[in-house]
Amino acid sequence: MQYVNLGRTGLKVSRICLGTMTYGSSKWRPWVLDEAASRLFFKRALELGINFFDTADMYSQGASEEVTGRALRDFARREDVIIATKVFHPMSNDPNNRGLSRKHIMDAIDASLRRLGTDYVDLYQIHRWDYETPIDETMKALHDIVKSGKARYIGASSMYAWQFAKALYTADLHRWTRFVAMQNHYNLVYREEEREMIPLCRAEGIGLMPWSPLARGFLTGSRAREDWGETSRAKSDDIAQHMYYQEGDFAVVDRVASLAKRLEVAPAQIALAWVLHKPWMTSPIIGASKMTHLEQAIAALEITLAKEDVAYLEEPYQPHPILGHS
Repeated sequence: MQYVNLGRTGLKVSRICLGTMTYGSSKWRPWVLDEAASRLFFKRALELGINFFDTADMYSQGASEEVTGRALRDFARREDVIIATKVFHPMSNDPNNRGLSRKHIMDAIDASLRRLGTDYVDLYQIHRWDYETPIDETMKALHDIVKSGKARYIGASSMYAWQFAKALYTADLHRWTRFVAMQNHYNLVYREEEREMIPLCRAEGIGLMPWSPLARGFLTGSRAREDWGETSRAKSDDIAQHMYYQEGDFAVVDRVASLAKRLEVAPAQIALAWVLHKPWMTSPIIGASKMTHLEQAIAALEITLAKEDVAYLEEPYQPHPILGHS
């Protein structure tokens, strides 16, 4: 395993982050693994050197945090793992149990800590931009959480670059805690982040830990134009069906499959190796519902892509509308 600093911080994170949306309760989504099956993935991830785990309060409506917390307590020392979670999405029908108001953030961090069974999280992230709450209210609440010791660092997820810049400016203006990481939507079939968000993060020293580096499985080559694909997730994942499946996207997948065949590796490894190839990349977040997914992701760290390979993969890309901010 390789380890790198998260942005400009001194925090060392593994070059692969294990996302835990796949673990929790199958009652939430049919493709989610229940706790007994999930625990094997945490154990194996730790054996392979992964120290970075990303969850969110809304995954399985809190069950993912519970499963994550119990597994990491059983298989690792707290000081040896980096736990990240997120806040924003509704956790009930209560109008205050959502968003990025001071009230919800303060309530949500305590609820996440209870579910995770820990006194602090290493990285606390806003899951989306809140159009109904002033950003200074949000940033002050996050600053107070860091000062209280409940979080070590703060980060953000998908939004427009101007919004992220406004948040950074607000923190700097008041000398509040600054975001150190951006968890954005980025992969071979969705590269719109290269226009503004990634250059902003590079200029500001923000660590990049994109979600869906395999485009929710689309880049594995297992999806079909006609019926979405054979797996339970492929058939039920309406988010992926909305984001991808353009004809140009399939052209990219064909290139991935072709290069994978030539290099004698799995298509998923080529797609992940492309993300890891970017010199400014910190730690892409991968999901794994089969042990081969996890082990292939680790092996992708050893794949070297030539400039010609990168150009070959990128050439058929077609621009997309902005996706993943809601």
